[in-house]
Formats: sequence, structure tokens, C-alpha cells
Amino acid sequence: MAQKARISLTGTDPRKLEEVCTQIKMLAERAGVALSGPVPLPTKRLKVPCRKSPDGEGSETWDRWEMRIHKRLIDLDASDRALRQLMRIQVPDGVHIEIVLKS
Repeated sequence: MAQKARISLTGTDPRKLEEVCTQIKMLAERAGVALSGPVPLPTKRLKVPCRKSPDGEGSETWDRWEMRIHKRLIDLDASDRALRQLMRIQVPDGVHIEIVLKS
């Protein structure tokens, strides 16, 4: 049974995330490796409400800050050549990549 690599990508900017996904797709096409994905996973929304007034005086007004974390999941067959090329991909700031090998 061939090994598979599960690649999980997380980041706050969806454009940068899609850019990395297209690089991985092109790499898989060049290497002739089977690829499934990218599967968009649910976006995590981190919300932080905070008071506008620092001293507690005045009307109770709130700022609502939000950060969205986008996730993608890609499975591809793990050949040595494809994994070596995968390690050379330029990953922009703000995008985290995690590779797990499965049998």
C-alpha cells in the first residue's frame, strides 16, 4: 500500500492560501502524483469584544474585533520526488503548512 501525505494549510488571508494550493496542484501535475483537494474546511472566527472607553465612563459602547482563520486540506500520494519538491515551495508569511505521512 502506498503512503499518502496529508497537507493541512491554515492562514488568515484566503488569497495567500489559494496561492499555495495552486502551487501544490502544479507540483502534483508535474510529478504525476494523484491529488485530492484542496478541501475547504470551516472557517474559524475568533471574536474579541472590548470597550471603546478605557476608563469606564460614558455610554457602554463596544468594539467588536474579528480574526478569521481559513483552512484547506490536501491529500496526495507520497513519492520521494514529490515530497522533496513540496519542501521547496515558497510559503508566504501568515500561512502555516503541516504535512503528515499516512500509510
